Amino acid sequence: MHKKQHCPSMRSKTLGLIVNPIAGIAGKYAFKGSDDPKLVQRAIELGAKPISPGRAKEALSILKPVKNVLRLLTFPSIMGEDVARESGFKPEVVGEISSSVTTSEDTKKAAKIMVESGVALILYAGGDGTTVDILEAIDQEVPILGIPSGVKVWSATFATNPKTAGLITLRYLWDELPVREAEVMDVDEASFRKNELHVELKGYAITPYESQYLQGSKWVSPHTTDEIEDQKAIARNVVENLEPNTVYVIGPGTTCKVVTDLLGLNKTLLGVDLVQDGRIIAKDANEQEILKTIENKKSKMIVTPIGRQGFIFGRGNQQISADVIKKVGTDNIIVIATPYKLSTIPILRVDTNSPELDEKLIGYIRVITGYHQITIKKIQ
Repeated sequence: MHKKQHCPSMRSKTLGLIVNPIAGIAGKYAFKGSDDPKLVQRAIELGAKPISPGRAKEALSILKPVKNVLRLLTFPSIMGEDVARESGFKPEVVGEISSSVTTSEDTKKAAKIMVESGVALILYAGGDGTTVDILEAIDQEVPILGIPSGVKVWSATFATNPKTAGLITLRYLWDELPVREAEVMDVDEASFRKNELHVELKGYAITPYESQYLQGSKWVSPHTTDEIEDQKAIARNVVENLEPNTVYVIGPGTTCKVVTDLLGLNKTLLGVDLVQDGRIIAKDANEQEILKTIENKKSKMIVTPIGRQGFIFGRGNQQISADVIKKVGTDNIIVIATPYKLSTIPILRVDTNSPELDEKLIGYIRVITGYHQITIKKIQ
């Protein structure tokens, strides 16, 4: 649904920037999200580094040519001011952060103040939890656009990557894009960590619309007879071609789980498991466990794209990091998807947090769609 209100020319070219500094920080550690403060602290103790500030800088790099004519509002220090100044901007800092550890209340407060200050758009670095906080604070008063930085990035308010977030922002502020209602989704993290997927539609936000650079909301595989049979056919194809003495890094999703079901293995539905010679050698592995296990071993990976979004890396499987992909090798990626799922995906996408690797992955790849059935699909 496209809308004509919220035209940026009716306001000054004022952009609000919100950075959730802990978004995505636990992704590589298989913690399934960053909503639990205890798990965030555990990730930090394990050596986790903030993800969202770097992602926000990538988006702001696209806006540098207009920095002298753009009014940029941010929240203090780690919630936007730091990355704005480091990117060469002179932001107007509004509001206050309640403590050194930011909370959802800080995000809500920032969004409200920015609306009151007359921003034309709120650009935010975070995940689905951040999106829900902003929606609860301002409803549809001002359009919002997400820089994908969280573990859960299933809402339709997100650009496909940080640089496209910058491009959409630029085009919207200069009156080149309409807006639409976009689904805001979130997952119950406690259930997620128990291998249960409970996705809830939280509402609709107003987002600048650019079909090429804006992702759709996540699509969940239907439990139809045809879909289940197609998954089983894919599994037979994969299992027949498994090689001995090879570690298989198997990503999350129902299609991947059907492969291990055929082997008689109890794979985690929403985690990354490692399989070798007919047995699981690491379950729900994090990035470091994967790297340690495949060191000096032949390895391959099996992944399935997210329905509608098309991402094979960078959404819900951050354990399969850029370092893991490089170690396994781009020639050893096996993509599997049913014909119906592929029909919901115009192109495949990657967002590994390594622009160099993303560029290397762009091109065409074989997708196993059935028993001895292959489709060639573009990665963009």
